[in-house]
Formats: sequence, structure tokens, C-alpha cells
Amino acid sequence: MSDSEQQQLDAALDLLRRTDPRNVASNLALICRMNQPIAEELLSTVDQPLQVNTDLDNNKKYLCCDYNRDGDSYRSPHSNKYFPAIDDPIEISDKIRQLEVTLNAAFDTYRELYFEGGLSSCYLWDQEDGDNFAGVVLLQKVMKQSQWDSIHVLEVESVSGKEYSYKLSSTVILDIGHNSTKLGGSLTRQAEKKANVFEPQDHIANIGAFVEEMENRMRALLHEVYFGKTRDIIGDIRSIENLKEVRADEERKREIASGLGSRQAL
Repeated sequence: MSDSEQQQLDAALDLLRRTDPRNVASNLALICRMNQPIAEELLSTVDQPLQVNTDLDNNKKYLCCDYNRDGDSYRSPHSNKYFPAIDDPIEISDKIRQLEVTLNAAFDTYRELYFEGGLSSCYLWDQEDGDNFAGVVLLQKVMKQSQWDSIHVLEVESVSGKEYSYKLSSTVILDIGHNSTKLGGSLTRQAEKKANVFEPQDHIANIGAFVEEMENRMRALLHEVYFGKTRDIIGDIRSIENLKEVRADEERKREIASGLGSRQAL
């Protein structure tokens, strides 16, 4: 990327940070149409609400993001095919594919228990060094006027012997709408931990526990930042007491203060 394109990318990212986060998808699409040379880098950098596609082989829905995208097509975790179909798609090894299938089944159970609905999709891909691999866990819950999207990007690297390092970068995109009150934004956190792996399936338990821990931590942060701050603001601008009674009470206080002032003058 040239210096000029880097400056344009920085300007686009700065602009997106200053606009309504609930409109990030439409604003991002507009910028990409206006500046094609930085579109690919912009799409891989900016987190946006998850899209939903349908696997035409089995009529199952799956979540889409930049990590399962190839051009304008998205790979399904159900059939391992791209929709729409493309020539010469990116392929993963049989070993990683088997792990991906198991990971999807595990998070499908997690999603049902914790989200009571919604949609989940997991994608893994090979890394160049030995048994190392990377992946992403996607979770989405859509309610009447609200949407929760979780994007957990992970890197798994062998440290020594049976010990592996798990690096996790998690982003939660929240969009809440209720009558005239609307909240929207995103929160990103990173973490790293190490764990032992004796069988390949141990990766599933390690990843699942790590993502669950991060989900709980970020849910608590969002509750404090969004709902706690909103409650404080509403509490400051809205009174539960009758306005006439408040004004009458203030008037009585002024009269008493004025009376006390007159007595002190005498």
C-alpha cells in the first residue's frame, strides 16, 4: 500500500469512528464504492454487524464476516462450500475441517443455553507453522429492536510439548432500540492464556472456556458502561416527584430563608 493510500485509509477509519456506529455497514459500503483501492483493507479492518447467508445445500443459515469471505462469496460451516459458488476457492485441511465441525457443534449448544436462540458460526483455517491454526467464533442474537453480535478472533500456537498459547481478540457490537431510546456501539478486548492439549479435541474445550470467559467479562462491561451510564443520565434529567410539589417546596424554602435573613438584620 502506497503512502497516499495509507493516508486515505487512516482518514476513512477516522471518519467511521466519528459517525453513528449503528450505520457503520452502510457508511463502510459507501466509502468502499468511492475508493476501491482501499476497499479490501478497509473491509478487513473494520468490524461491522454480522450478515446472515443461507447454505443452499441444506437450507441452513450461517453468519458471515470478513474471515469466511472470498470476494463476494462466503463459506458455509455446514457444507464447507462458498455461496455464491466460486472457482478455485480457499480450502482448509481435513484435520482443521474436522475440528471446525466439532467446534460448531459445541458453540451451537453454548448459544442455545446462553442466548436461548440466535445463530452461531465458527471458522478455522491453517497456519503455516506445524499444528498452529487460527479461527473466528461468531455469535448473534436478534430481538425485536435490538441486536447483539460477538466476533471472537483466535490464534492457536504451539509453545512447547503439549502446551499451546491461545490469543483472543473479541469485539461485541451492540445495537439497542426501544421507542425513542437508542444505543449503539462496539467494545473490543484482547486476552491471552496457555493450556495443555493431549488430544486434538482438547482445543474445543480450551477455546470454548476462553470465549465463554471473555463473553461474560464483556457483558459485564457493557452493562456497566451502557446501561449504568444511561440510568445515571436518565436519573439526572428525569424526576419521579411531582413538578408542582417540587416548585412549591422550593418556594417555601426561599420564604424561610428570606424570613431568617430579615430576623438577622433586626
